[in-house]
Amino acid sequence: MPKLQDNLRKIEVHKIASPHYRELLDIYGEILILRESYRRRLGASSIFDVDPAHVRQKLAGGLPLVDLSQKNLDLSEPKAYFIELMKIAEKINLDESREIVQAIEDGELFFEDLVRETFESFNAEYDQESEEEEPVFDLLGFFIEESLRPALELVAERYAETIRQSNWSEGYCPVCSREPKIGKLKDDEGRRFLFCSQCATEWSFNRIKCPFCGNEEQSKLSYFTVEDDERHRVEVCDQCKRYIKTFDLSNTQEEPNLDIEDIATIHLDMLANEEGYN
Repeated sequence: MPKLQDNLRKIEVHKIASPHYRELLDIYGEILILRESYRRRLGASSIFDVDPAHVRQKLAGGLPLVDLSQKNLDLSEPKAYFIELMKIAEKINLDESREIVQAIEDGELFFEDLVRETFESFNAEYDQESEEEEPVFDLLGFFIEESLRPALELVAERYAETIRQSNWSEGYCPVCSREPKIGKLKDDEGRRFLFCSQCATEWSFNRIKCPFCGNEEQSKLSYFTVEDDERHRVEVCDQCKRYIKTFDLSNTQEEPNLDIEDIATIHLDMLANEEGYN
């Protein structure tokens, strides 16, 4: 509960600093409260089976601990959580949210298919020639991801130390395979950490390297900031035309909530898209 209260206070601070994100931040505050309740309901039980005997071997081979393509996953608990989340979504898009819930309850739409489609599209190889523009903030996708988060967080927390010791160096999450949307630079040395918004895993990553294509050629790696906000930067790669937001915490002991920072910096996503990065 102390962590929840701390995060709710951070949301209030951001609402004052960025009033144009007030609605999204209010929604995220409600999600945090519901997530805490759901996590208490889960207890120590795990939806995702991870064989402890194979953890180190999988990490050494660059394989994430959870395979979401498994056909035998019991997603009944995340489904129940998703239905509760959609009640929050109704405040933004009442008709669509109710239609989705009704379709799931009527058996016309399968929650398991939504989950797999979301992960398959997210982890599919990026097509630079695609002309179809994705929304900067996909609310439905966000709620689908959130429905799995409490269960995946349990896995992430259980194996956090093992992951740290493994020196995982991939650009995708060692727990669930998601690509990061945001990261941070930490301590006096400016060490770089990537953050998974799906399971809240953080892992160390090479400062001069694109997490998406592995490019290490400095001439093709750069970043930009906006006026009066030097701590939030957008790091871009001109080889794959991808970007990642980064919060510079060098020379400070501050510990931000990167989920909140991600929501409060959507304008940086828009700027990156306008500059041709995705």
